[in-house]
Amino acid sequence: MKILFISKNNIKKPLTLSMQLFVFLILILIFVISFAVYSVSNKLAKHYSDEKIETLKLDLDFVSYQRSLQLYIQQIGEINARLADLDSQTERLQGILKKQIVGKQKLPTLPKKEKEFENQGGPFINSNLTDQDIQIALQALMHRMQIREDIFNETESILLKQSVIKDTLPDLYPVNVGYRSSSYGWRIDPILGIRSFHEGLDFSAAEGDEIKATASGIVVAAGKAPDYGNYVKIKHGGGIETRYAHASKLLVRKGDLINKDQVIALVGNTGRSTGPHLHYEIRLNGRSLDPRKYLKKK
Repeated sequence: MKILFISKNNIKKPLTLSMQLFVFLILILIFVISFAVYSVSNKLAKHYSDEKIETLKLDLDFVSYQRSLQLYIQQIGEINARLADLDSQTERLQGILKKQIVGKQKLPTLPKKEKEFENQGGPFINSNLTDQDIQIALQALMHRMQIREDIFNETESILLKQSVIKDTLPDLYPVNVGYRSSSYGWRIDPILGIRSFHEGLDFSAAEGDEIKATASGIVVAAGKAPDYGNYVKIKHGGGIETRYAHASKLLVRKGDLINKDQVIALVGNTGRSTGPHLHYEIRLNGRSLDPRKYLKKK
């Protein structure tokens, strides 16, 4: 390609190579600047568009959070009201049971501090409450429920001890050591680190210590399970059942007739366990009972 330069006198002169190169560089510079401006403008538009979308997302998340918070608050209020109703019902039932209790044994009642909550409940709505406030309220509810669970367990044990199945109730210590207090009920799971309900007692016995049947009965299961490890299950009649878990060795088989105080297994660390111990349960028609209410004092 030949580029000509026309002067004022209409004389055509060809451009020199350096001039051609200069013009070419100018054109490239214009193209680069135009492309850069276009890219920056697109990025700015996208940035502000994303920022707007993010703001909308945050607004929606906040609205959803507020709704969830209000729902939790409302549920806490409903639970408080239901606890008050249960307390009133419990008092009525205890009034009837007092006439059936033999001897001087008294039915358990709510502590004085807990009675301050009676006849209180209803809505519990406050838009200024925080997550921490909700956690505190839930902890208070768990504490109140624990107190009532203890009362119900104690009342149930009194009635069972005076019922027709009183002679089949397991009342011996399964090992020759004491149990960890508060191991039955809500606790922090030693493996998961979260609150969970523990349905038995843990006896911190040594590996190989003898495990004894706490009442006479028949072995309905003797084997291995993921959580229990090596375990024995004994039926005692009247819907009463005991379970012995984490054993190192089983000394009985399914179908064996067992006498009270008979050695049935040896303490171990099998299954879901963090160390040698015996996990012991008492159940009535499949539902766990608090073994502490039935063990004879050593």
